[in-house]
Amino acid sequence: MKKRNHSHCLNLILSISTVIALILFPSIARATPVINGVIPDTISNQQNNTIAISGNDFVMGAVVSLDGYGSLNTSYFSITTLMAVVPIGIPAGTYTVTVTNPDSSTASLANSLHVIPIAPTAAVTPTVEPPNGYERPVLVVNTYSISQDRISPGDYFILYITLYNAGQHYARNVVATFTPGDLIPRETGGVVAVGEIAPGNRLDFAQPLIVSTDAWGYIASMSMLVTYADEGGILYSETFVISLPVFHIYSAGTTSTPTPTSSPTPSVKPQLVITNYKTDITPLQPGIQFNLTLTVQNMGNSTAKRVTMIVGGGSSISGGDGGTQQPGGISGASGEFTNFAPIGASNVQSLGEFNPGITISAYQPLIVNTSTAPGAYPLKISFVYVDEQNHTYTDDQVITLLVYRLPLLDINFYQDISTLFTFQPNLLPLQVVNLGRNSIVLGNMRVSAGTGQFSNNSILVGTLESGGYFTLDTSFIPDQPGPVDLTVSIDYTNDFNQQQIITRTLTVDVMEQPIIEPPIDGGQNGNGEVVPTQPETFLQKIWRFLLGLIGLDSGVNESKSPGNDLPLETVIPEGKPIIVPAVPLKGP
Repeated sequence: MKKRNHSHCLNLILSISTVIALILFPSIARATPVINGVIPDTISNQQNNTIAISGNDFVMGAVVSLDGYGSLNTSYFSITTLMAVVPIGIPAGTYTVTVTNPDSSTASLANSLHVIPIAPTAAVTPTVEPPNGYERPVLVVNTYSISQDRISPGDYFILYITLYNAGQHYARNVVATFTPGDLIPRETGGVVAVGEIAPGNRLDFAQPLIVSTDAWGYIASMSMLVTYADEGGILYSETFVISLPVFHIYSAGTTSTPTPTSSPTPSVKPQLVITNYKTDITPLQPGIQFNLTLTVQNMGNSTAKRVTMIVGGGSSISGGDGGTQQPGGISGASGEFTNFAPIGASNVQSLGEFNPGITISAYQPLIVNTSTAPGAYPLKISFVYVDEQNHTYTDDQVITLLVYRLPLLDINFYQDISTLFTFQPNLLPLQVVNLGRNSIVLGNMRVSAGTGQFSNNSILVGTLESGGYFTLDTSFIPDQPGPVDLTVSIDYTNDFNQQQIITRTLTVDVMEQPIIEPPIDGGQNGNGEVVPTQPETFLQKIWRFLLGLIGLDSGVNESKSPGNDLPLETVIPEGKPIIVPAVPLKGP
């Protein structure tokens, strides 16, 4: 009996202890996960695809699944981001994405992933005509974003980048390489194989990053080098600078006295940005000397001092965050000068001091190398400066310059032309000569003028070798005298697949057509003068004597003139009869 009472008391004590523990130490309820989006939301089932699920309250061990398919290989990156691999060959269709935490709490986003059965190069956007005329693939950064609202030093997050092919050829074997700086690559070693991008298409990819604990400024930056090739295997590379805002959290330590502790004031980093650039000669050709004008603005919130601009790229070799730069502390000879080289001045220039919001113009004389082929060439510009705390910075930026190779033609007459007359066909012996060092392909050659008529005035030229010529013989019938401007135009396509026209003006003089008057009757010549009678010769006199011996007319005939064989005109008076007297015959 005592043993039973003892057991009952023990159970009562345990129950009371449990109630007290629940009251004093309530269990912490875990939040339900939330899905905000899926990037990318459209993929192809022709390859393995990595998708990023953004949201809130994800925990280690969470699993991503597709309704109607099953679970995916999932990686946990942060409380706001999960990465999942969608395997090749997944059936095409629209899927609902679900995240399941280890405590069985779930979240779903309906119809958030679209799988299509086409090649991955056409799965991003429909192929459209590029907005420019680059005869090569040209990759640019369209947009970039991060997996969370804000980042602070030490944060882990994912950077999402969208590349756009602005050229007219496929970009193949695209590889993005990230250089550690304020942002440090994770998981991939800083190298991401993007794949290939069709002309006019966009492609998204992700890179996990961590914000360096040494990033004390308000802007964290990192360089991204993108290399790729065209269909012919020619390699290209572009360098981009990724900049993200950094938020700092400051907390004041507790003190033993009520004396208030002031929070530290963070320093703000200057930031120099090229907002515009232009050249004084357009277009640029091999061997051309030109001046490059750069518009530079300080978009930071503090003053940039001792600013040095280095065309071609460079840096400060003094290093460190403190101390005054010594002479020779700027490295400007390690830049890229294959296509553009400084001339007349060094590629290193001192720009002085930049206050926040101030804009200045910088000038650099350059020359295009004579061996430079037509194309779009990036040119690196570096700005080395110190802030108000004497910390040294280098801002690297890239601009693009276009190089053309224009035809060098001589258009003229290949022989001297005779005088041109109105209302008569006149021959115009035209000729075009290629004075350049390379062969060119020309289109139609045309001749026109404001007046007159032409025939055989248009012809297709075709390929013209260096030093070669092409002739065109045009017939021209002018309709008015005076100087006439002949316009000779030749079509061709430039190095960036744009239609161009070369025009030359040749001036010729046209004279009035001469009037030729016939001779006037009555022994007058063309000038209206009377031709004098020629004296009788001795033979003519003997001839008349013989005619008189035989009874024929031997008199001098004065009714004819030497220039007129027609009989003289007899004027008959009106209203009176004419009596013709009988002429007696002459006899012996």
